[in-house]
Order: sequence, then structure tokens, then C-alpha cells
Amino acid sequence: MRTLMIIGAGDVARRALPELTRRWRVLALCRSNASAEALRRQGVTPIRGDLDDPRALRRLAGLADDLLLTAPPQEIGRKDLRMRKLLSALAKGCRIPQRLVYISTSGVYGNADGALLDEGARPRPHNDRAWRRLDAETCLRGFAASHGCQLTVLRAPGIYADDRLPLSRFASQTPLIRPEEDSWSNHIHADDLAAACVAALLQCRGGPRVFNASDDQPLPISEWYRRLAAALDLTLPPLLPREEVRARVSAGLWSYMMESRRLNNRRLRRELLPAPRWPDTADYLAALAQAPERIAAALASAAKIR
Repeated sequence: MRTLMIIGAGDVARRALPELTRRWRVLALCRSNASAEALRRQGVTPIRGDLDDPRALRRLAGLADDLLLTAPPQEIGRKDLRMRKLLSALAKGCRIPQRLVYISTSGVYGNADGALLDEGARPRPHNDRAWRRLDAETCLRGFAASHGCQLTVLRAPGIYADDRLPLSRFASQTPLIRPEEDSWSNHIHADDLAAACVAALLQCRGGPRVFNASDDQPLPISEWYRRLAAALDLTLPPLLPREEVRARVSAGLWSYMMESRRLNNRRLRRELLPAPRWPDTADYLAALAQAPERIAAALASAAKIR
């Protein structure tokens, strides 16, 4: 049985664990005792450590045949220093991981003014956060080329699930851009992204492969919130002219809202995810609206985050 190491055993990786532990001996880097114990209960061998600790990185070298990378970069700068240090440590091992799967972000494309983008579109990052992700992709490409590894990059947009819905906006009533001026957004359910990770690890295609890991239906941002409001019986925030919203929201929030693109997911559907559980947010929200206990749990989860 091959050994898989997870770097960043967060929500998406944990959703993939039932399938991963059937097919691999799974190791996972974690920082806390509580996290280590939770991973053990799911059949995973935890490795205590931190990506910012050089000693922890040295211990990872030579341990795994395959690698699932879901950890975020550090929060400042345009280079992903964590990824650079990790790959440097792994390169010194007696065994080099041969299959690498990395969850990146569709933010590397930057603003496309609503254009439909496939994986051949040139990345044009708009902010440091997206530059760090693109730097990680570039470092992984170099590592894969140097060591003959198979690399898959999943460029994910907004990830949602019952406990990952953007409900704080309803509480704050932070305004949205009116539909006729709105930006386009893209989404994927966390379960479908987890399934794509498993499929990518199983796929043997040779050279680097990039996928737009998105569902079938791009939406204006205000339409996504309109659908959420209808499903959860919440009050929709006010819809205002674009420039008025820009003046009223934080710079960080505006950096998300100003980018507009539609992702073409044909490659994902053809090669990794032919039958996603939730091909459209409308399907998901229709099911959620019929489950009062799930709605209550989603609202409670959002209240804890606030």
C-alpha cells in the first residue's frame, strides 16, 4: 500500500479521508494534540509539527509516496515561503513523493471582467494573496520537473458546505452590488472538492495538469446571496450601485468583490469529476431548504464564527 502524506489536514482533506484511508496509508501533519487525536480516530497517523518549524519539515523527508497539499501560505508577501521550505526539505529525502495534488485558488486569474476562462487563461493575480498561491504553483512545477513527479493543481473558487456558508453578511447587512453592475463568482461544494482531490491522486497523466475546480453554474455575487436568503429565510443585504458599495466596504472585501470571472469546468467534469454531488448551488440549496435541522446547524455554526 502506498503512503500518502497530507499537509493541511483541514475541512476538505478530512472529507476525503474515508476514501483516502481505504487506498493509502495516510499520514498528516498537525499542530495540536486535539487535532492529532481526531485524525487517529479517522485512521490517520498524525505527525506533530508546524510548516513554520524547520525541524518539523526535516522529519517529513522520505516518508511518503504521494502528497496532498491543502495548507495555505503565510499571510504576507508575494512568495509562498512555506511551500518553498517544504519542497526544499522533501527534496533531501531518500524517497521523493511521486504524485502531488495542490489546492490553489481561482484568484490567480485576477479580474477578467466576467469573461469565461479555461485553464489556458494567463494568470493575472490582483493581490498578494493570489500571488502567493501562484508562487506555490510555480514552485511545485519546478519540483515536479526536477524529480519526475506527477502534479495536479486544483484552482478552487468559493468553497461552501453547511458549515461554510457566508452568513455573516446577512447579520452585518454589508451591501451587495446591484445585479446589473455585479461581478461574477464561482463555487464548489467542499465534498466535491474532496472527491476531486481523491480522483487527482488516482490519476496518472504524467506532466502538470491544472483544473478549474468549480461547479457548473457561475453566478453574480448578489444572486448567490439572493439564493441563500431564500433558502434560509434571511433578509437580503441592500443592493447598491457598484461605486457606492466600493466606498462602504473594507479594502479586503472589495478585493474579492471587484474580481469578475466565470470558470469553464469542462476539463474537471471530463477527467476528474464526471458526476459531482452538487453541480449547481441551486441543487444544494433546494436540499438544504427541506432540512430544518441542517439549517439550524448552519446558522449556529455561522453565529460561532462571528
